[in-house]
Amino acid sequence: MLSERRLEVLRAIVQDYVGTEEPVGSKALTERHSLGVSPATVRNDMAVLEDEGFIAQPHTSAGRIPTDKGYRLFVDKLAGVKPLSSPERRAIQNFLDGAVDLDDVVGRTVRLLAQLTRQVAVVQYPSLTRSTVRHVELLSLAPARLMLVLITDTGRVEQRMIDCPAPFGDTSLADLRARLNSRVVGRRFADVPRLVQDLPESFETEDRGTVSTVLSVLLETLVEETEERLIIGGTSNLTRFGHDFPVMIRPVLEALEEQVVLLKLLGEATDSGMTVRIGHENAHEGLNATSVVAVGYGSGDEAVAKLGVVGPTRMDYPGTMGAVRAVARYVGQILAES
Repeated sequence: MLSERRLEVLRAIVQDYVGTEEPVGSKALTERHSLGVSPATVRNDMAVLEDEGFIAQPHTSAGRIPTDKGYRLFVDKLAGVKPLSSPERRAIQNFLDGAVDLDDVVGRTVRLLAQLTRQVAVVQYPSLTRSTVRHVELLSLAPARLMLVLITDTGRVEQRMIDCPAPFGDTSLADLRARLNSRVVGRRFADVPRLVQDLPESFETEDRGTVSTVLSVLLETLVEETEERLIIGGTSNLTRFGHDFPVMIRPVLEALEEQVVLLKLLGEATDSGMTVRIGHENAHEGLNATSVVAVGYGSGDEAVAKLGVVGPTRMDYPGTMGAVRAVARYVGQILAES
């Protein structure tokens, strides 16, 4: 266990290195921070921190820089989440309130996160596997042709054309729409097949074929749309941090192009808590010099997807965590109101 003073020294080293991009020496620490001890004592504390793997010396003439282990201790024990200012919160709200549909919400969120944090932003679309049905609309296009419109609680809208085996009257259509909604509205997608399986039997014999066709299209839509989708923005921000990547930036960019890698980075969407992965905690080799800050968002208490940022390990963790959390809350509010 490190003493309180050594934790303070580590906090000061992380803050200075993130702020200045320069390795930190004991003299500079005592000048910039009220540590209450001499440079010699700070040098001794830094030697202990280095022995225990929290800081390292990048080259012989330099001061010290935090290691992945040092950043981890900083995030877990020393760094709070920095709240956004009132103007920043208003700017987020005004920008996101202008969104017209779910695609626009996701697109604006990516741009906003990239601008706020000056990192790479990643936003996962709300997953239909965790969504519930808000409404199912059935529209008659011709005597034997219908349109099915599925609307989810997250504002996602899916449309499908249906060719019926026989003409289907307006009365039967209204009846099917009402019965279908009474069974599935507010229910999870995974529960829908069980809830509608006996629905055809409650209709007249001549209508059962069309009812079965409508249900099969509805269930196919639920299955098709469970594929995870995400959007990425702000990759050009990485070019500002060229010196933060020990070899070159290409492995990072290549990793960010792989959707599977990004989904693993964000972690399970059902986990709504904040996730911070630092350096070698990221399994993908191309991302060993990066940190990931991600959090779940949703229209209620449960997360339906995740959003986050990827940047160098030399990251303003309190500020980044604050921005990611605030944006996730606003997106959740928009989904709840949409």
